[in-house]
Amino acid sequence: MRSITVEELANKFSLKVLAGEDQLQKTITQSHVHRPGLEFVGHFDFFPTERVQILGRKEINYLHKLSHEERKVRIGNIVHYHPPCFIVTAGEEGLTYLTHYCTEEGIPLLVTNKVETTSEFIIMLDAYLLKNLAPEMSIHGVCLNVFGVGILLRGQSGIGKSEIAHTLIGRGHRLVADDVVVLRKLSPRTILGTHDEKTKEFLALRSIGLLNVVRMYGRKAFQDETRISLDINLTKWQKDSLNNELEHDAAFTDYMGVKVPSIEIQLQPGRDVAGLIEAAANNWYLRQQGYSAAEEFMSRIEADLSKEGKE
Repeated sequence: MRSITVEELANKFSLKVLAGEDQLQKTITQSHVHRPGLEFVGHFDFFPTERVQILGRKEINYLHKLSHEERKVRIGNIVHYHPPCFIVTAGEEGLTYLTHYCTEEGIPLLVTNKVETTSEFIIMLDAYLLKNLAPEMSIHGVCLNVFGVGILLRGQSGIGKSEIAHTLIGRGHRLVADDVVVLRKLSPRTILGTHDEKTKEFLALRSIGLLNVVRMYGRKAFQDETRISLDINLTKWQKDSLNNELEHDAAFTDYMGVKVPSIEIQLQPGRDVAGLIEAAANNWYLRQQGYSAAEEFMSRIEADLSKEGKE
């Protein structure tokens, strides 16, 4: 299970630490935050104790109105469960009592520095946690963004994946990762492709060596991440293995339970593989819009047959 520390979260969002400075190495493993409400009035049946707890103006105003003894009970009931941390988005004024209880229980208490609504902060924090705590795996291949479509290029070592990627970059498309592609599962239908930091912006070409595509071709040649929409397997040319069917049956590659549309492209000297990949990206996009060239072609054939039958 992936995790991040409270300190990493504080640094990312420039959060001020009010309590628990010595507990910032506590880990966060849940990708969604929680805004306690019912818990303040004693309902803990579904209290997600492992989530970051967000206290906005609504919660803080409620606590301010309580008597000292009642406040002690309400807050005590929550800190007893030791969540990873509390983040207050309503400013730090009047939080002496909350600072006291968090210090006693060793729970980091953080406050936002920027002026923003609680809902806006929760959206940003959820997005950050989702991406950084998502299940991930690494595969050997190349990841590119072609016409806005995230593509994985796979194939055995030395088949020419990086060389094809270089040709696509020269045509204005973007490199995401070469050699090691990190895949993150953001949802049951979404796989994000990115690099492993060490290989960021680098493309390895046999006989040439490492290239920094940003320094050679500018910022437009690189993209930090992309949603994977198409998986392309590059294979050696096999005589008589291809047929002339109008459209192959749909194939998919499974990555952590997410099925990604997959095609195979066989390599042969003289084939414009980069052009084929561009065509595959455009064809995928048209299919998402509900258009199929093969279906249109067959409808024309059927129309002609029907016309001939009437004559």
